[in-house]
Amino acid sequence: MAWLTAALGVAVTALSGTASAAPQWAPAATAAVHPGVQTYTNGGQCTANFVYSDGSHVYLGQAAHCASTGNSNQTNGCDTPSLPLGTPVTVTGASRPGKLVYSSWLTMQAQHEKNPDTCAYNDLALIQLDPADTGKVNPSIPFWGGPTALAAGAAKGGKVVSYGNSKLRAGISLLSPKQGQILDEQGGGWSHTVLTVTPGIPGDSGSAFLDSSGRALGILSTLNILPTTGSNGVGDVARELDYMHTHSQFRDVELVPGTEKFRGTINLP
Repeated sequence: MAWLTAALGVAVTALSGTASAAPQWAPAATAAVHPGVQTYTNGGQCTANFVYSDGSHVYLGQAAHCASTGNSNQTNGCDTPSLPLGTPVTVTGASRPGKLVYSSWLTMQAQHEKNPDTCAYNDLALIQLDPADTGKVNPSIPFWGGPTALAAGAAKGGKVVSYGNSKLRAGISLLSPKQGQILDEQGGGWSHTVLTVTPGIPGDSGSAFLDSSGRALGILSTLNILPTTGSNGVGDVARELDYMHTHSQFRDVELVPGTEKFRGTINLP
């Protein structure tokens, strides 16, 4: 029986290795699911930011406030009600709904977070994709390529690019790429105020921002169309990931670099 035990051990090891193998990404040109696709949570439309993985599962990021059940004036993640984990999320291009598995808002509420800056600006959620759809995913940002890595902070005056996908644009993809510049930071680095040439609009929430080197800087959290036209609050994704790693079970989930080279020629003065 020793040979049978050994054989079973080899089989289990092989199966375990298969289960934890790194995902195989679809070609960027044909991938149905990627950063910038539209997501729908309880009917509310947002834009996916980056692709994340722990080696076994594939996740899309969106803003935590996309699952809010509060009114439009409630933006404090530590006390605004939100849909529960497990809520289905429709992802454009996927054959089956994903599910909400992490929310910085729900996590902060469970942790009784007291830091006002963290409560105001920590705005990240993860959608776990159904295994049937992981082969349709590419992590590259449409139009721009990248991300090349995770940014470590940002400087005032730095140039940025983004890709929003609000349904209010009626599918006109030429309006999705945006260029901008960092005006300042808020909350001790938790958020960056960014002025974009074409403003973010409702439905762009959660979309990705890259710095001038193609590194993942942040995700669109707030829209300030007036009085400062085009000014957006962009949550610092490195800080948001640090919080997730510290306070949730998703310690091994990391942002996935794009397979496409960053093509961000930023035409701003």
